[in-house]
Amino acid sequence: MMSEQAGQTAQFNALEDAQSLEQMFQLSNDRPVILFKHSLTCPISSAAYQEMSQLASEVALIVVQRARDLSSEVESRTGIRHESPQAIILRHGQAVWNASHWRITAEAVERAVREND
Repeated sequence: MMSEQAGQTAQFNALEDAQSLEQMFQLSNDRPVILFKHSLTCPISSAAYQEMSQLASEVALIVVQRARDLSSEVESRTGIRHESPQAIILRHGQAVWNASHWRITAEAVERAVREND
C-alpha cells in the first residue's frame, strides 16, 4: 500500500500479517528497517506521518487500528512499550532506536538509520 497522501517521497509498505512483520525482522539482518506505528485518528500521529513521508527510505507501516496484533507483536519482540505514533529502527533482528510522538522527525530517523547501517 502506498501512502494515503499524495506527493510523498517515502515508500510506505503496510504490514498486515505476521509473515510480513517477520520479513522485516529478517531484512534487518541486511540493512536497517524502519517500522512506523501510525494511528489514523491521532493528530500527533498525522504530524509524525508527515515527517516519515519525507524519508527517502522504505517505511514499514503498521496502522494500529487495522493491525493491533502486529503492534502487540512488535512490543513483545522488541521489549519497547507500545505508543502511537512510534518509529522503531530494527537491525539484526533487534530494536536499536525508537522515538514516539513529537520526537519523530525525518532528521532523527535518518540519523538513526545512518548510525545503524
